Amino acid sequence: MGEMGKAMGLLISGTLVYYHCAYRNATLLSLFSDVFIVLLCSLAILGLLFRQLNVSVPVDPLEWQISQDTASSIVARLANTVGAAEGVLRVAATGHDKRLFVKVVICLYFLSALGRLISGVTVAYAGLCLFCLSMLCQTSQSLGNCLLKRGNGEILEQAAHSDT
Repeated sequence: MGEMGKAMGLLISGTLVYYHCAYRNATLLSLFSDVFIVLLCSLAILGLLFRQLNVSVPVDPLEWQISQDTASSIVARLANTVGAAEGVLRVAATGHDKRLFVKVVICLYFLSALGRLISGVTVAYAGLCLFCLSMLCQTSQSLGNCLLKRGNGEILEQAAHSDT
């Protein structure tokens, strides 16, 4: 799946989560339980259908496992992210780096003011939309550069023909 497909899938998923949490006034836990109920029922129906049609399933879901390296990698990335955030906040709190301290205070104040104005779900959804928009712009930028070069080439050719 290309970058554009990833961005659109992420935007659609985010829109569904936003609808569930903002308009239905449901919690994220409610969303996860709804998703798991739908998945469980779908798998049960597919299992009954496959059994009825005598279709063999090539992979048994009970045998699915992730490797130890994958699990270690996931935990290491999470620990690095949390450690980096903790390090930035520790340096900002001690006051050793005045610029970092001011940046953290301004960001926290901005987020606090924004949180008073609109709900956290709306802020998260807006961030997701901006992220997807940036992914789409990066994808279309390479396409746009190709079209721009072609367009400039045609314009230059037309100007050369009109001069003669």
